[in-house]
Amino acid sequence: MMRAYKYEIFTSVIEEQIRNRILLKGERLPSVREIKSRYQLSTSSVQSGFEYLMMKGLIESSPRSGYFVAYIEDSHISQVRADLIPVVRDAVFAKNVMLTSARNKPSESSSFHMAAPGDLLIPQKLILRTMQEVIREKGAALLRYYPSNGLYELRKQISLQMATHGCLLNPDELIITDGALQALTIALRAVTDPGDIVAVESPCVFSVLEAVANLGLKIIEIPVHYENGFDTDYFREVCTSNTINAVVVTPNFHNPTGIVMSDDAKKELLSVASLYQIPVIENDIYGDLYFGAKRPRCIKSFDDSGLVMTYSSFSKTLAPGIRLGWLHTGRFYSRSERARFVLGRSVSPIYQELMLKLLQGTSYERHLRSFRKQLNRQAVELVDALRHYFPEDSYFHSPEGGYSIWGKLPEGTDMKTFFDYCDKNRILFTPGNIFSLTDEYSHHFRIVFADRITAESLTMLENAGRKAKELL
Repeated sequence: MMRAYKYEIFTSVIEEQIRNRILLKGERLPSVREIKSRYQLSTSSVQSGFEYLMMKGLIESSPRSGYFVAYIEDSHISQVRADLIPVVRDAVFAKNVMLTSARNKPSESSSFHMAAPGDLLIPQKLILRTMQEVIREKGAALLRYYPSNGLYELRKQISLQMATHGCLLNPDELIITDGALQALTIALRAVTDPGDIVAVESPCVFSVLEAVANLGLKIIEIPVHYENGFDTDYFREVCTSNTINAVVVTPNFHNPTGIVMSDDAKKELLSVASLYQIPVIENDIYGDLYFGAKRPRCIKSFDDSGLVMTYSSFSKTLAPGIRLGWLHTGRFYSRSERARFVLGRSVSPIYQELMLKLLQGTSYERHLRSFRKQLNRQAVELVDALRHYFPEDSYFHSPEGGYSIWGKLPEGTDMKTFFDYCDKNRILFTPGNIFSLTDEYSHHFRIVFADRITAESLTMLENAGRKAKELL
């Protein structure tokens, strides 16, 4: 009988996952400490197990970074469910989703690319305690349909919250949505038809580009500048020679640049839109994540015509799994309501009751104050590290809020080799090219600071910076 080794308790699991392509080439394996804790093994047993997997050619070691899945020949991989029809995917879409949100497992912390709070920054106790209170109080009522436009009490609380920042929203013009992306989709459906032209920012977050394209709409990109944000003069010129049917903007802590439009620029944008009667779809998802003394104003706060549609979500301020957003429809309520209805009968009742309870008390505001301070500290720490470790001619924009640092490496840097190195070593930046339909941002990348910065994070930045210097 062959001798059984203690490490086989975990190596057999990893080996099976690799051979069945559950774990793919380049994926990082759990650390020695994690394996020790999970399987109650000694350090020597875990290290022996990893050495066994390396001898079989299944994994490889990267100094100071950990263990990763190595290349496996197809002939060595057992066939599983060979009768299944292969899934056909759009290659560009699949790659962009991977680069923005699908590279980590749900339980893993993000590494500079996931624009959502990391596990250590989510107020888990507050959320779970409040959710338990809601379940006790509401019981079986949570299993029924809620109004398709959302609880009136919740819409009223959102209106009251926004009013404290000078933005007056009529609760009757608010629609509760299943997250911000659904709110954007509803807004676009309400004011456009397939083939219409929509103006978007450049660079622009991938989800917005995909939502616009998915509705059969054409895109015109408007530059975003470090000084004033959205280029209103360029937008005005575009409007004189094109029929623009909507404009989508993120005026407060724009993703990916982190830039805030000045109040004058917001008014100018609204003036141009009013002149040509172009609906403004305003993404205010990062508005509450300001680092300064007060929250920047929304474009909606300057609008008295109903031309502005503003939307937001609580997934960026609380937890990504809380799929609850809202859309203020302005003058476009009727078409928005119909578009909302066909996307689903109602948003999760428990999320609606959870947010109602949090907004009625003071705990949500207390969380926001603490969260903003933590994000501010992390932004300062990361910008300092980036400027220290990366080539002298690199540029990194210091954000005033939100999640994003927008960086650019010097011309002449071999960006393909740089990103290949970063991806192999799990330094998960988001390449600039996915933020545009052009090649304008090939030397740019986005760094997200929504998860707690650790010594390992800073080591990753140092390694990436050293590689960038080598590639100049």
